[in-house]
Amino acid sequence: MVDVEVCVRLAEDEVSEGLAWESAPLEMLYAAEPWRTFRWYMGQKHYSGSYWSSTQSDHVIYESRLELARLLYADFDRDVTVIVAQPFLLRAGVDGALRRHIPDYLMATTTGPLVVDVKPRPPGGPAGASVHLRLDPGGGRVPRLALRGVE
Repeated sequence: MVDVEVCVRLAEDEVSEGLAWESAPLEMLYAAEPWRTFRWYMGQKHYSGSYWSSTQSDHVIYESRLELARLLYADFDRDVTVIVAQPFLLRAGVDGALRRHIPDYLMATTTGPLVVDVKPRPPGGPAGASVHLRLDPGGGRVPRLALRGVE
C-alpha cells in the first residue's frame, strides 16, 4: 500500500499540505481553489481559458479544448452539483521516486465524488477520452480511489 498525501489550496494565501488522502474531508476538496493557474502567451500549443459555469455560478478554468468539452458536458449534466478545476495535488512515493499529479477536475455528483483527468486519445483509440475515477466516500471522507472507466 502506497501512502498518498493531498495538498489543497483553500485561498490565495492558505494551503493545506501533507494531509493523508484517507483523512481529506470532501467539503475541503469541494471548496478548493485551483492548485495551479494557466499562463497565456503568443504561439502556445494549447488553448487555455475560463468558462462561466452555471453549476458553479463562477468561472472554471480549463487547459485545452478537450478539457473545455468535458467541462461543458459536466455543466449540462444534472447529476453534477459542484465542479472544481485543478482541485488538489496528490503526492506518493512509488518505487523510491516521488510522484506528483494534479487531476483536471473534481466533481460532486448525486452518486458521489468523481475525479476526472482529460487525456487526448491514444493513436488508433476512440475519439477524445476522459479518465474518470469514482471516489468511494466513507462518512464524508475520501478513503480510496476506484477506477470507473475510460470514456
